[in-house]
Amino acid sequence: MNLHFVPVNPAIRKEVENLQTLPEQAGFIESVRDCMKEADACPKWRPVGIYDGSMLVGFAMYGCFQISKPEGEVWLDRILIDGKHQGRGYGREAVSALLKRLYQEYGKKQVYLSVYESNTAAIHLYKQLGFQFNGKFDTKGEKIMVYTGIHR
Repeated sequence: MNLHFVPVNPAIRKEVENLQTLPEQAGFIESVRDCMKEADACPKWRPVGIYDGSMLVGFAMYGCFQISKPEGEVWLDRILIDGKHQGRGYGREAVSALLKRLYQEYGKKQVYLSVYESNTAAIHLYKQLGFQFNGKFDTKGEKIMVYTGIHR
């Protein structure tokens, strides 16, 4: 596995926007097209394609926002592994690599994400990687999890 991230640009945008979850996961994340519209409207978002070598396998979107802390909070807000590439360890490797990238890019120990309570597979993965629920909810009713380790 040779995972790396490529900022979404005009050359790859259409291919990235065609990524899809499995049908049973459709309610857990917005379409990539909708994510990209949100990123277009807010330049703090960093949308990236997740590649294994030259093969596009997923999408992530992250950013640093001043929500409840003046110094900002780092959010791994979207992560999606295309349905045809799931079950191969890409999700685990991508989140782990993104945690390292976020620490290098923003220098913050804490990383936030939100997840629907019914998305038990994602919750299991996030807990294994060190995320914990903080008892709060986002504006869509998703539970917030926070990672407090350091990935170097």
